[in-house]
Amino acid sequence: MKMNTTVKKVVLVLAGIGFLFIAILLFHIITAKPAVYETPNLQVSRIDFKSNIDSLQAKQICADLRTIKGLTSDSIIVKRNVVVYFHNNKITNSEKVFNELMSKRPYEAQRFILPANMANKEVCPVDQNSVSYKLSKSINQFFN
Repeated sequence: MKMNTTVKKVVLVLAGIGFLFIAILLFHIITAKPAVYETPNLQVSRIDFKSNIDSLQAKQICADLRTIKGLTSDSIIVKRNVVVYFHNNKITNSEKVFNELMSKRPYEAQRFILPANMANKEVCPVDQNSVSYKLSKSINQFFN
């Protein structure tokens, strides 16, 4: 008899904790606001160098790119013979950045231009016809 009441108390406590967690989760879902991005005009661009970039050249290129207005200083990626950077497309564009970089030092490089057949391709890796995508989109729209 005593064992039976102890089991009931444990079950009630666990059910109460579970209910509390679900209530907190629902509160967070209902009160969450959609993300607001301060930089909606951020664009990624690329410059291809003809030879591999060593660490000294990489530092030099990064320093040169950081002096160009419109680039986000912490978003410069240098790998092998490619430099990828992010810039605000309201302030500058990839052609201006490339020309300004080339005027600083005689780099052997060319600006990467997306081929015409890839310009209109969708880049989102999510299958927008899947059930999980449609379900998550409808839940997101419900709460927003």
